Amino acid sequence: MTTALHNLRIISDGNITRGKAVLISGEQITDIIDEHSIPEDAERIDLEDSFLAPGLIDLQLYGSGGKNFGGVPEVSALVQMEQDLLNEGTTGFFATIATNTNEVVEQGIAAAKAYREQCKGNFWGLHLEGPYLNAEKKGAHPAKYIKKGTLAEVERWIAMADGEIKMMTIAPELQDQEVIDYLHDHGVIISSGHSNATYQQGKAFLNNPVAAVTHLYNAMPQMHHRDPGYIPAIFEEKPFTSIVNDGIHVDFAMVRLAKRELGDKLFLITDRVTESTEGVYHHHFTGDRYVMPDGTLSGSCLTMLKAVQNCVEKVGITLAEAINMASLYPAQLAKKAKKGKIAAGFDADLVIFNESFEVQGTIFKGNLTRLN
Repeated sequence: MTTALHNLRIISDGNITRGKAVLISGEQITDIIDEHSIPEDAERIDLEDSFLAPGLIDLQLYGSGGKNFGGVPEVSALVQMEQDLLNEGTTGFFATIATNTNEVVEQGIAAAKAYREQCKGNFWGLHLEGPYLNAEKKGAHPAKYIKKGTLAEVERWIAMADGEIKMMTIAPELQDQEVIDYLHDHGVIISSGHSNATYQQGKAFLNNPVAAVTHLYNAMPQMHHRDPGYIPAIFEEKPFTSIVNDGIHVDFAMVRLAKRELGDKLFLITDRVTESTEGVYHHHFTGDRYVMPDGTLSGSCLTMLKAVQNCVEKVGITLAEAINMASLYPAQLAKKAKKGKIAAGFDADLVIFNESFEVQGTIFKGNLTRLN
């Protein structure tokens, strides 16, 4: 059976197109055709002039709906995250574990493995943010659990995870090269974050082999005209770089600067947390942000579509390019070759939303899972 989505505005690869229909068979997009050419035997779904975009991708978030996987990593939290994110149009994500004890990290690895066989499929694996960070730029991460990585420990975790560890945020300037090389050789996306690297250190390790930077501007040294610091190295080397576009973690003017410098390497994350009083991380919502008990800013309250909306309304980025930042570019970093575009041969993971940036529906694996 072929499904034809029509009466829509397609957002894909930097363009917005009218007058077309998207044909889906099984879990894949099979063709983009003129709307008047829809096959007679196709099941038609009228999207009522809504936007249709590739499913959104969030490579860093901690929890949702009161389930804080980042601090208490349980299967129930992954269940909650998958459903909440599908309802928001996010069809791929890395569940993130923050700096913690080895016991909690390994509990998270076990939860990911246990959930793999029953997951819906938008859970793509784990992002470990820490514990191999720089305590000088700890942010909300507890200093007592921050440490230098060892080859024995990363070997243990990689073997234990059986492929579930997809990304690690580390402070590369403090790690032995053998640790960095081992992670890279085993397919883990290495991202530099909570780092106090100098300009020279950043120039040496970015893209060699550190492929990404975690939450630009946050938990890193500021620029100075006599001591440029890490940020100019990021702008020059242009690795894939995530940013929290909520106007709180980063001022919108600085997002504009980052976009001018990084172009198609800047991508959106939510860095989202949820209300939590369990474990090490007690996140308290204050109305527009989450803070730790001592007042330290912690994760955001963003959704991916809200981050896109902020790009358009606050930063001045076009809607089509903002969608690239929320879908295509993270898909490229995660090496998901069939995600991030609406084109023949790509996965039928899509989000439907209106001009008010309200999600109207999510199509996941070719199936409409929600429609207002």
